[in-house]
Amino acid sequence: MLERADQGSRSPDVSPGLYRAAFDAAPVGLAILSPDGRTIRAANPRLCGWLGHPPGALDGRAAATVLDSGQTIEPGIRRWRRADGGGIDLRLSLSEEAGGETVAVAEEVDADELVRAEQNRDALTAAGLGEWRWDLTTGEMAFSRRAAQILGYAPGRSVTWAAMRGRIDPDDAERIGTAVSEAIRQGRPYEFQTRFRRAADEAEIWIGARGEAVLSGDGTPVGIVGVVQDITTRVEARVALAEREERLRVATTVANLGIFEWHVLDDRATWENERMFALFGRRPEEGSIGKSTFLKEILHPDDRPAFRQAIVRALRDDTILHATGRIRRHDDGTWRTIDMAGKFERGRAGALPRRLIGVVADVTDRHQSEERRSLLIRELHHRVKNTLATVQAIVGSTARTATSIDSFHEAFVGRIKSLAHTHSVLTEATWQTARLRDLLASELMPYAESETETSPDLRIALDGPPVDLPSDIAVPIGMAIHELTTNAAKYGALSTGRGRVAITWDVRDGRLHLDWRESGGPPVAPPTRQGFGSRLLQRVLTTQVQATITTDYAPEGFHLTLAAPMPERNPALNPLA
Repeated sequence: MLERADQGSRSPDVSPGLYRAAFDAAPVGLAILSPDGRTIRAANPRLCGWLGHPPGALDGRAAATVLDSGQTIEPGIRRWRRADGGGIDLRLSLSEEAGGETVAVAEEVDADELVRAEQNRDALTAAGLGEWRWDLTTGEMAFSRRAAQILGYAPGRSVTWAAMRGRIDPDDAERIGTAVSEAIRQGRPYEFQTRFRRAADEAEIWIGARGEAVLSGDGTPVGIVGVVQDITTRVEARVALAEREERLRVATTVANLGIFEWHVLDDRATWENERMFALFGRRPEEGSIGKSTFLKEILHPDDRPAFRQAIVRALRDDTILHATGRIRRHDDGTWRTIDMAGKFERGRAGALPRRLIGVVADVTDRHQSEERRSLLIRELHHRVKNTLATVQAIVGSTARTATSIDSFHEAFVGRIKSLAHTHSVLTEATWQTARLRDLLASELMPYAESETETSPDLRIALDGPPVDLPSDIAVPIGMAIHELTTNAAKYGALSTGRGRVAITWDVRDGRLHLDWRESGGPPVAPPTRQGFGSRLLQRVLTTQVQATITTDYAPEGFHLTLAAPMPERNPALNPLA
């Protein structure tokens, strides 16, 4: 058979033996096929060896016996069946010789070459990847159709690297050149991303490129091959995401919100911003804390049950987590109240949650303000009630002791003014305190008389340290001062031009001690009946203020001493605190 083929194709000057020797010694696999490709008429030793057969064992064999699929031998990469049952991939090219016989040339297939099928090229195109080659000798760039479409060039050898480099963003060109040169020197692949002006329409796009050097036999780089992709949409999405994240960071910073992620399976927390560390009093190098540590060590014991219930409810109902509790700061040990809100993230509906994404706010000041406001409202109700009761008592007592409408009007108006003044002093101090000296001065200074502005007053003497009367006792003591002043002006020391009133006070052992002493007025005698002032001193001060009152109606002048406990101030009542 080989001889017949030789006779039909060889030169008349070449002997059949020489053709046979070349056939047997060929470094590639050779096979003479029948015209229909179904029979192997002759196979050289190289092909037989690849298939695990001795020389000549394939002569006359049907092609189907050595192919994994098909009945005929066809060009391209085909899977051949070895004698031991294994397989081998061989690339075949066919040429028809004279006499109707076909010569098949078989070559071993490199593993990389094996996957470079047309389907792979279709996959590259579908992925938006275009292939390119750079000839380092000529400087020419060759592009596949997809690569040319991305970059705006004609397919094939259409541009030099020098011309293409001018379309890369100038800020990136030097960096890319350095990175590529270093990768080639080290014999490793490289990749980069850059802005690029497309040649076809000058539009600015983002491209991502990867490449690797092609080496000659002596290891010298002779070219670079790689792929390029249009990543404009991806970069724009990344930029938009970064802008959204930056807006979120700004918003949470302005709102003083901490951002966190809690990974459910491994109880690991990630704190996304500095505010989270500030809220918990931790430094970034100290790291974050998981749920277990938070519930057992950081959260106030009284708040743990409610917090756990909120977590369970959010998990069960797949709703937003809302929880409030007190935490102990790590750095200074102070207790702060926080609000936490978050949403559990699940891989799919009904699946176990993977993580909780949420925010934390310090609401300590807000909670304290709400508590103060509630307390102030209750206190206001109490004081309005007491004030109305005081006014009712003033009306009744004044009416019983008045001898005429005019005397009723004078006494009633004076007492209401005194009450209003005391309330005014309290309001200026945000309903906390009234200064004792101010209460005394407002009632007595109209009767003062001084020879010079710098000399002591001749009729009124006030001597005592600064004392702020809590609102609980300021109103009744203010009313008492008014009654004492009115009595002194009508019947006592202030009713004559030479009378004098001296008031001294101090605070000892938590009690206010006040001494009221009159002199220089008309002779004093004990009252024959108890008026409003006497009832105020004896009933209101002793009952409401728990004061101890002593009075002395000595002829030379009226004398009163008062000792009253000083109630502690409630700082929660101060709305400015």
